[in-house]
Amino acid sequence: MASPRTITIVALSVALGLFFVFMGTIKLTPRLSRDAYNEMKRAYKSYVRALPMLKKLGVSSILLRKSIGALEVACGIVMTLVPGRPKDVANFLLLLLVLAVLFFHQLVGDPLKRYAHALVFGILLTCRLLIARQPEELPPEKRMLSVNGDEQPLLHEAAPEKGKMKVS
Repeated sequence: MASPRTITIVALSVALGLFFVFMGTIKLTPRLSRDAYNEMKRAYKSYVRALPMLKKLGVSSILLRKSIGALEVACGIVMTLVPGRPKDVANFLLLLLVLAVLFFHQLVGDPLKRYAHALVFGILLTCRLLIARQPEELPPEKRMLSVNGDEQPLLHEAAPEKGKMKVS
């Protein structure tokens, strides 16, 4: 049976991946929700206006919105479907993206209710990454040390410390 840690990582990966696929798709096309798509277009225009450096670099609101949307869809697919280390890379990229979006919201002075979802999903991405990066704890029967081909229990588990009694 899978460990609670594994179940948590898989559940967070799938939920976060699907959320970012959905949000990225809304940024790319009006097929899911025309109102949400139009709201995204308006928001990204205000972001580019508030950050003139983007305009100087030749980044339009359309390019910014579509780039972020495509990155969200790609990382969301990886988080949902691809096993192993790529999930952590996608998680990290999405976390950076969420931080950039939070910066944009603060820059234009949006109220908390406009970016609360980004804040919550940023926290979830951080939790998933921290859980995934923790080492897997081995059950007591597998905590053995191989010495000259012989399996022996780890020293701190084999004998009690000097001056202390081992109580079961």
